[in-house]
Amino acid sequence: MKVKAAARYFSNRTVFYTVLALAFLLPFVFILTAVDTLEGVNDCSSSDCLGRRLGPRFLGRSGDDSAKLIKELYTILQQINSEEIPVGEKFPESFSEFLSDMKDKEYDAKTFAIRLKAMIENMDKEVKRSRLAEQLHKHFIATAIPKGIHCLTLRLTDEYSCNSQARKQLPAPELLSLLFDNSCHHFVLATDNILAASVVVTSVVRSSLNPGRVVFHVITDKKTYPGMHSWFALNPLSPAIIEVKGVHQFHWLRRESIPVLKAVTNYSGVRNHYHGNHIMGTNVSENPRVFASKLQARGPKYISLLNHMRIYLPEIFPYLNKVVFLDDDVVVQRCLSPLWLIDLSGKVNGAVETCKGEDTWVMAKSFRTYFNFSHPLIADKLDPDECAWAYGMNIFDLNAWRKTNIRETYLFWVQENLKSSVTLWKLGTLPPALIAFRGYVHPIDPSWHMLGLGYQEKTDIDSVRKAAVIHYNGQCKPWLEIGYKHLQPFWTRHVNYTNDFIRNCHILEPQ
Repeated sequence: MKVKAAARYFSNRTVFYTVLALAFLLPFVFILTAVDTLEGVNDCSSSDCLGRRLGPRFLGRSGDDSAKLIKELYTILQQINSEEIPVGEKFPESFSEFLSDMKDKEYDAKTFAIRLKAMIENMDKEVKRSRLAEQLHKHFIATAIPKGIHCLTLRLTDEYSCNSQARKQLPAPELLSLLFDNSCHHFVLATDNILAASVVVTSVVRSSLNPGRVVFHVITDKKTYPGMHSWFALNPLSPAIIEVKGVHQFHWLRRESIPVLKAVTNYSGVRNHYHGNHIMGTNVSENPRVFASKLQARGPKYISLLNHMRIYLPEIFPYLNKVVFLDDDVVVQRCLSPLWLIDLSGKVNGAVETCKGEDTWVMAKSFRTYFNFSHPLIADKLDPDECAWAYGMNIFDLNAWRKTNIRETYLFWVQENLKSSVTLWKLGTLPPALIAFRGYVHPIDPSWHMLGLGYQEKTDIDSVRKAAVIHYNGQCKPWLEIGYKHLQPFWTRHVNYTNDFIRNCHILEPQ
């Protein structure tokens, strides 16, 4: 079996190498047994006799012969462990080739061990190459726009131009005052993905115990605005209030008028980082998880103005006191109105901390995870062990925010990262926020926000069911083919697959 095929069968590396080791050590035991026989340790050579000799070794029974065999095996493996594998020499690529080669060339034990080591190392490299290639392919899928979602945007944009109902005012004129009513629960979503936006809004309304108090502010870019407006005009979620705004409608919020954001797209180093060769600099020894994180950080969305919108919330909503900001890859499963009752103790940002939890991959994020502490500026200003927190579901006290310099600090550090050729951090827009909100974060209970459904395939299903908000952060979004099938139903239950636009764009429910 070829290595790549084997890797598919044995996706767990421990299982793979256990099987590999058993396959290759078996003939080694035969060789050592033959050596013992030549030395007179055992005069018998029948299969029955051989079975009696090998039995105690595999069953773990004690015995002088067994201990000697294991000791000899260990000694030889130790001897060749530090030896370099001959460069340019061809090694067998399969177990059958190995047996044939061993028979033809009559290896001694040391030569056998060296060739065994070479084969395992070559297979290890092949498995790693396959896993890195898999992560690269996932990255390309995750950053591309699925055909169905692109179709949905085009059809709804066309509907906006020819259907007056699709252009009707949102919300209705008599409800406009609710957009500034602080007795309502205001949610903010910034996205250019219409299908994802529909799921977020629908899940919030369905989960609310008082949907009449839900006010949604959906912000999108200029090209998506007609389609986004059409969707919510034609698919109202009464009694909730939905407003759709385009970035172009905030005349003060333009890339040209914000030097840092202008620099993000004009700076050649940044363009190369997000749009350049994503394979260059990668080596086969790199951890696939680390490689996946690097690729995710290089997604073009991180230089989108929409991704920086939340840092301008106090200016966008000057009359509001508190808002909940949601990412477009979340699903709400529980009423979020209690978030407005949390006493933030004068802090600005109510967020779930990500440095402690049962999942040591998802919930083990400190500043060390995000920043380059080999850079003197970072090493001097930050503590590598300081706890990180999550974007995706945050309750922001805008009144407290307006009394701070959070936005100025954020933009300063974005500029510093550009000056340093993007060497202070690599992972998107969270790192400058971690710095800007230092001292302004109030930890909230982890049950409010469960993370990792877009990269942790082994997510605990019971924990998913209990979480107020589940977050598909990572490459494997639920609307993509690479989404985890057992986690998709929590998202797809909020998609109306009977909708004409969705059906005509062939957006199908995963089977």
